[in-house]
Amino acid sequence: MNKPHHPHRGLLLMVVAPSGVGKTSLTRRLVADHNDLHLSISATTRDPRPGEHDGRDYHFVSTDKFQGMIQDEAFFEWAEVYGNHYGSPREPIMASLERGESVLFDIDFQGAMKVHAQAQQDSVLVYILPPSLAEMSRRLHARSQDSEEVIHRRLSRAKDEVAAWEQFDYVILNDDFDRAYADLAHIYHAERLKRARNPWIGDLVGDLLQEEI
Repeated sequence: MNKPHHPHRGLLLMVVAPSGVGKTSLTRRLVADHNDLHLSISATTRDPRPGEHDGRDYHFVSTDKFQGMIQDEAFFEWAEVYGNHYGSPREPIMASLERGESVLFDIDFQGAMKVHAQAQQDSVLVYILPPSLAEMSRRLHARSQDSEEVIHRRLSRAKDEVAAWEQFDYVILNDDFDRAYADLAHIYHAERLKRARNPWIGDLVGDLLQEEI
């Protein structure tokens, strides 16, 4: 996709879903298909999972370093999830918005609400629903990354998040990956075209109204 010909402001696209719903696959494809959209890489104190790389999936840092970043106000938002800390670096996110680039957050519910509270005009909230909690449980067990205790906590947390669905701008059901991805891409395209994010439209309209016909 070509870059736009007119200056505009980027958006903060926050995609939230319980673990095992396919959020990572959806968001990674959206970023790959749009060169004006960049993934916010969070810092975290948890250990890397198999296949994850520092600087690509997360910035893996020690607890002491994370606490120092909190004191320096280096995070746009941060939260503790399942005993680990996660935070979104502030400076690169805001710089991207000013350049007209958008930032995608593969983020948890708590973090999304914090970002939205600070940047309501720039943020867009999308929630991905599982077809069922039974299917979500099956996927979590199949990937063999979490203990039974953690899986149980994730399922309980999913119920709490689903109950808050009305706080989101959009809700997508991921019962078919291609359809869910198409819905997510349509949301992104429509949000990029909103009048408030394209201030150049006012000047163009003014020129059009002055044209003699």
